[in-house]
Amino acid sequence: MSSFKCMQTLCGYSRRIIWINVQNTTRNIYNRPKSCQNLFKHEQVKIALKRQQFKSTVVQEERSEDSILKWFLLLIPITTFGLGTWQVKRRQWKLKLINDLHLLTTADPIPLPTDPAELKDLQYRRATVRGRFDHSRELYILPRSLVDPEREAREAGRLSSSAETGANIITPFHCTDLGITILVNRGYVPKNKIRPETRMKGQVTDEVELVGVVRLTEKRKPFVPKNNVEANRWHYRDLEAMAKAAGTEEIFIDAVLESTTPGGPIGGQTRVTLRNEHMQYIITWYGLCAVTSYMWYAKFIKRLSL
Repeated sequence: MSSFKCMQTLCGYSRRIIWINVQNTTRNIYNRPKSCQNLFKHEQVKIALKRQQFKSTVVQEERSEDSILKWFLLLIPITTFGLGTWQVKRRQWKLKLINDLHLLTTADPIPLPTDPAELKDLQYRRATVRGRFDHSRELYILPRSLVDPEREAREAGRLSSSAETGANIITPFHCTDLGITILVNRGYVPKNKIRPETRMKGQVTDEVELVGVVRLTEKRKPFVPKNNVEANRWHYRDLEAMAKAAGTEEIFIDAVLESTTPGGPIGGQTRVTLRNEHMQYIITWYGLCAVTSYMWYAKFIKRLSL
């Protein structure tokens, strides 16, 4: 029992000692010299100023970055607006070109000139010739499908076409009035009519007068096979090689539809329609311009007014 009382006494004495130390420590803190207190306050002010300067620097950098991003993103609607305007001008140019081609192919025919320099300026111009065909030296441009504007208009937008493939029959034509031999695209025949013996009824031997559209040589387009002169398989119009193979002048015309003879190739195989998808591009670019302009306004202008 005496041991328990002794421990209680020691614990109470220890608590009093700890309490006295705490009071002394607190008193020492609050009883510091004024110079120390001022130094402490000065350090606190310096820290606060540094924090304020840091925050100000960060805000300025963020504003600078936002300003750069703001004007950079503005280039998107400006660029799309410029592309849309450019497509408007391109569409006007294409419509004028299509109209000019239509006028050329429907104008009154002129006598066929023989001067190569003059022929270069007569692409798609209608000309008249008189003479006889030499069916023994036919050339075949293939594969070709029948040029039919009405059918093509009906099938516009379809993924597949119902057109049958065949060939265009190119026949040497001796012009009796000019004394030269030229190449005439008589027109289209299906696959089963490519061989001359399958269309003997249409192999005209008499002297005829016909109207044709002047055509110039063309370059081979990408993915188009090369012409096979030995096999008489032509894939594009190479006047120099074709004239050499058939023994004619480098003059080529497409016979008009009215020149078609019963049982023979179908004339009028000059394709004068040009691809015109500029309206789709106009809608696309102006649409992007409108969307990106609103996004730019909502991010940089509308946000500031809130």
